[in-house]
Amino acid sequence: MRRILIKEHERVVLKAPVPGEGLEAGDVGTVVHVYRDRRGYEVEFTTPAGKTAAVVTVEANKVRPVSEREITHARELVSD
Repeated sequence: MRRILIKEHERVVLKAPVPGEGLEAGDVGTVVHVYRDRRGYEVEFTTPAGKTAAVVTVEANKVRPVSEREITHARELVSD
């Protein structure tokens, strides 16, 4: 299987929830660090107003690049 190359500062979409942070599949974040082995990323999730909601480490198979045919969606952030 070919691995998709995601770079620092790219926007990504969560493919699985991160319950401890209140994040859900479909949430969009920005990669702030790519781990050397490319098996994981540090991703920052912000509110539309620009406030950081969470910075989490996610495995590479839990995110995907944002496509040109997608639109973002707003929802209220609820943390556990």
